[in-house]
Amino acid sequence: MDIGKRLKTVRQAHGMSQRDLASRAGLTNGTISLIEKNKTSPSIASLKRLLDAFPISMSEFFASVENAAENKVFYKKSEFIEIAPQKAGLSGPGAGLISLRQLGDVSHHALQILYEIYPAHSDTGAEMLSHTGEEAGIVISGQIEITVDSQIETLTPGDGYQFASHFPHRFRNVSDEKCVIVSACTPPSF
Repeated sequence: MDIGKRLKTVRQAHGMSQRDLASRAGLTNGTISLIEKNKTSPSIASLKRLLDAFPISMSEFFASVENAAENKVFYKKSEFIEIAPQKAGLSGPGAGLISLRQLGDVSHHALQILYEIYPAHSDTGAEMLSHTGEEAGIVISGQIEITVDSQIETLTPGDGYQFASHFPHRFRNVSDEKCVIVSACTPPSF
């Protein structure tokens, strides 16, 4: 997906200038311009702040339209919706490769399920995430360092987490192996 072009389309559909969006999201006008020209990629937290200014969820931003009348129940892995920007403003060898793949179209559901992949030495960005809701997950493989407010813990396969999402939080893979997590969030917030 062309994140810059999609952001520009959404911004214009909401009748906002780059300056308006920058002001609402707490970013500079220049940053918005660079993102729209695909000269820089927003971190997950920055993209969330940008989309909250409309408001539009990350899943709506990245989703293709699913036919609600279809009442779809089963999904093949190829049908999951990638909702993380491929270049998420990260550093290190795994830069920009975090994958957050969503099960189904959350605009029709109260629960969001994600299949998350964090390459070695990748993270969600220096800026902590914070949003409405609750989230929980279980580490399937690898290890992940999770910061929630002032608590920091490294989790390994079989370990899990659950917290109110309004607490500032961050996910970092500090190991040399990729980490896979299956998580849930309610209400859907990405």
